Amino acid sequence: MEEVLIIAGSKSDEKIVEKAAKQLEEEGLSYKVEYCSAHREPARLDEVVKKSKAKVFICIAGLSAALPGVVASKTEKPVIGVPVESKLGGLDALLSTVQMPPGVPVACVGIDNGKNAAILAKRILNA
Repeated sequence: MEEVLIIAGSKSDEKIVEKAAKQLEEEGLSYKVEYCSAHREPARLDEVVKKSKAKVFICIAGLSAALPGVVASKTEKPVIGVPVESKLGGLDALLSTVQMPPGVPVACVGIDNGKNAAILAKRILNA
């Protein structure tokens, strides 16, 4: 069973997924990776989140970056958002990730910073 589930919005986010995965391996954490879009595959995303036994989710997404918020709306487990630089220097994704409505908390790390997401996941699991 994985401790962390990394969900990326598309395969174009693979470089960031690799940063997070490498750090999770260095931290000795088990993980799984899924590629699933909150916009294009909402039913599949719902299934992925509900079936996961992971204790922490890392969600990697660019542009409108809805993925972390959608996942946070479907679980009580911690969600870490990683905004991806694609347009506007990644500020669009950053703002979409941090500006969640009340009751839908998402932790957010810096743009393209999958490594920090993995370190934060480790700290959450150690708490």
